[in-house]
Amino acid sequence: MTPEAAIVLAEEAGLDLVEVAAAANPPVCRIMDYGKYKYEEKKKKAAGKTKGSAELKELKLRPGTDDHDLGFKMKQARKFILEGDKVKVTVMFRGREMVHRENGYKQLDKVREIMGTLASTESMPRMEGRFLTMILVGNRDEIAKQKKIEAQAAKAAAAEAETEGDGGAKAEPEPTTEASAEG
Repeated sequence: MTPEAAIVLAEEAGLDLVEVAAAANPPVCRIMDYGKYKYEEKKKKAAGKTKGSAELKELKLRPGTDDHDLGFKMKQARKFILEGDKVKVTVMFRGREMVHRENGYKQLDKVREIMGTLASTESMPRMEGRFLTMILVGNRDEIAKQKKIEAQAAKAAAAEAETEGDGGAKAEPEPTTEASAEG
């Protein structure tokens, strides 16, 4: 088919004539909606990027971080791990704290103990300047088990709320009017 005939055919169909293989003899062309094609290619490329590896989230602690604050940070770490991310736990030292690095190691041991079987250590604690870091990765089996437990709890809570909603409407007291004795 001649290029002119192909252009006429594409215009009649309301589409574009796109050269697919210019190096071929004769050159290969295709009649298609080029804008739609580019959009779909962009979508495929973006979808491929998001499916990749887990993101690395960081939690920063100090050697003297209290138990309550540590518990709060561990709730965040647990949430990140359940979402499929890796967690980098960093203990920051300042000044004379560097002399007592064992406090930082103790802090990271507490973190490992709190996380339990939900996460395993990808990289053991190591010093990098004045930072002591450790990377935690989720245990897939344990994550699946936790998600199942949470789903059951949510289902039970929804069922309980539904039964309370029905009973709550019936149990409301009716407003009473009392006649005043004064008068």
